[in-house]
Amino acid sequence: MATLDVRPRLIDALSVLRDRVDAARFPLPLRGAARARRNRAELLAQLDDYVIPRLRSPQAPLLAVIGGSTGAGKSTLVNSLVGRRISEAGVLRPTTRTPVLVCHPDDLHWFAGPRVLPQLARVWVPEQDDGGESEYVAGDGLGRSEYGGHGVGGVGGMGGVMPGGGGGGAGGHGVRMGHGSRMAHGFDGGQGSGPGRQARGGGELGAAYGYGYDRGYEVGGRAGGAGAVGGVGGVGGGYGTDDGEAYDGAGGGGTGVGLHGCAGVGAAGGGGDPGMLTVRIETDRALPSGLALLDAPDIDSLVARNRELAAELICAADVWVLVTTAARYADAVPWHLLRTAKEYDVTLVTVLDRVPHQIATDISGRYAELLQRAGLGHVPRFTIPELPESAGGGSGLLPATAVAALRDWLERHAQDPVARTAAADRTAAGVIASLRSRLPALAGAAAAQHAAALRLAGRVEEAYERAAERVRQEVAAGEVLSGDARAHWRDHGLDGRSDELLDALTHGLTSLLTCAVQEADERAAEAWRRDPAAAEVSLSAAAGAAGAGGRLGVIVRRWRRCLEELAEEETREARAGQAGERVGSVEPEESAALLATALLGGRRARTAGENLADLLGAQTALRLCDRGARLLATYLERALDGERERRLAPLDQLTVPLDQQAELIAALSVLQRERQTGTERRTRAERQPGTEKRKRMRSEEEREMAMEKEEVSG
Repeated sequence: MATLDVRPRLIDALSVLRDRVDAARFPLPLRGAARARRNRAELLAQLDDYVIPRLRSPQAPLLAVIGGSTGAGKSTLVNSLVGRRISEAGVLRPTTRTPVLVCHPDDLHWFAGPRVLPQLARVWVPEQDDGGESEYVAGDGLGRSEYGGHGVGGVGGMGGVMPGGGGGGAGGHGVRMGHGSRMAHGFDGGQGSGPGRQARGGGELGAAYGYGYDRGYEVGGRAGGAGAVGGVGGVGGGYGTDDGEAYDGAGGGGTGVGLHGCAGVGAAGGGGDPGMLTVRIETDRALPSGLALLDAPDIDSLVARNRELAAELICAADVWVLVTTAARYADAVPWHLLRTAKEYDVTLVTVLDRVPHQIATDISGRYAELLQRAGLGHVPRFTIPELPESAGGGSGLLPATAVAALRDWLERHAQDPVARTAAADRTAAGVIASLRSRLPALAGAAAAQHAAALRLAGRVEEAYERAAERVRQEVAAGEVLSGDARAHWRDHGLDGRSDELLDALTHGLTSLLTCAVQEADERAAEAWRRDPAAAEVSLSAAAGAAGAGGRLGVIVRRWRRCLEELAEEETREARAGQAGERVGSVEPEESAALLATALLGGRRARTAGENLADLLGAQTALRLCDRGARLLATYLERALDGERERRLAPLDQLTVPLDQQAELIAALSVLQRERQTGTERRTRAERQPGTEKRKRMRSEEEREMAMEKEEVSG
């Protein structure tokens, strides 16, 4: 198998695609929207938890995730592979709630930071020896920074616990990550550790780590022997140093662990986020360097978050180890996982656990036949017989011979560079290749969301266009000059007050606009009720339709003030430019009342324009009416547009990006082009290995000949 191309341009293309997937939204309850949301979450989990970290760190240990159904024996299998109880196994289901990762002590730095599974806070215990004396030997006093260029808090060095042991070094300072993700990726690591607390017999215990977790919190992890001191929501590893006495991580929410023979687990410290998910990390020299095992929650757990976490953990693995039993090997849940593994072409191993001796051959044959039919006949299969240790009341450890074959397979793939690279490359390449079919489906769902949002918005736009046309027609017909307004107009020629006429016209225009908006709302709401896409979107509640009358009244009163200012300006100019008693006695309020009546009264107020011309002159009155008509049209449009935008606000809040479909497809195209370019370059290089060698040999021969000539000449 060809080594996966890990050129920076490929990683950059994957990062852009990841951001496009993260930006995609599927809020409308369309058919397929729930599946699109699940696919989006799964894609992000695979890219964040596995693909990008693996490409950035191809030399990292091989991570094998042990997954399976409830009661399949995953924890017992992990314990047996390690040779001691790492994960709790028992009859209470589901047992595994917090995932447990175990690795060689030399590999701890690969998993201490958020290189993989960044959404899980780390809690770990020191390596434990059977002899009772504990020696925490993982650190060299140097801070480290992980996760490539994104930057997180460095992992502090860990000092010895034995007498005379040195304190741990400080962790590196992290940099807030630029790109967001589902867990915000806001890593801002604080200082890793201080000198630590005096351990029994002398020496100091260095603090464990500086760990910045998401949500924008600045999480420290200034941890000493007495416990971690982190920021809000931090996770600190507080380590007790006295005979099993556990120190809480003060303010850090971590666990304390006794180091003198008794591994007492302390309670969580104050200040931590109770909803923060954690992974417990242990080290053991029984595992070979280069291999890590992770015991995942049940894939069919009754707890939804456990099921989701199990799926995320499996997607973060180099090797998927699916554990099922003789009684449940044909169940739908494990086969869904098997089909997913085949679709992504991951490195897969299956374990048929708890098989009774009497029917072992029959059950194993049936399982092999099912795998063959599913196109998975090549997948390595391991059978573990039913033993007393398999029961919940057992020791949690199977005989070494029962898991020897699986252990040998895992160790060989971890320690053999060729096999190890092939396993990791196959899984990463399989996930990347699967994007070719998964991204178009996601883009199609994004297009459906955008089309539905446009359709719903179009219903509102159409309703308000009809409302605007209704207002224009009724204003032209003089509908505003009715009721009280008409009565005040009749009295106006008989020494009626201009301000009362303006008040009545203002009220009438407000009522007209309010009725038009209510009708538009009813029409749009009815259209939305018939559209399944609007099932979870409230038009009236989010729009604040109940306050429409008040908002429209404010806009109409603003129009009135502008109209009065306009009339005052034209009246002042008319006074300055014309002589005569009639013009000189005109009040601006009178001009404004006549102008408003002429604009809103239609045929019912023909005499208003004539009276205005008599007062100000025909030319001035014509200009005033023209400017007033434009002002009225502007404010009517502003009033209706404002209400329409309020009705569209629920759709805007759903954040259905306009171009999310195009951006997904474009990012996929760039990724495919980079993969194709890398493949072609590798192929050319692999076809000409001898050519380069011959060139080097010729160059060396030419140099030797030149040196001989120089010696002869000399």
